[in-house]
Amino acid sequence: MHRHMSDQLVTEDIEGSVFMIREARVMLSMHLAALYHVEARVLIQAVKRNRERFPGDFMFQSTTAEWKNLK
Repeated sequence: MHRHMSDQLVTEDIEGSVFMIREARVMLSMHLAALYHVEARVLIQAVKRNRERFPGDFMFQSTTAEWKNLK
């Protein structure tokens, strides 16, 4: 299968948006929302309203220390 340049750019964007937190590979809500072209608050709200559609470990709130470490 032939890969388009845009596919490669999207893959690179995703890979650059993955972080290790609590020994798990995660994406921040702002990066995941950007992939779907929605605001982060809209994504979070949709997940909260439809929890049964997502695995239990799909989303968690980072601690202040974790957030500072990411910066």
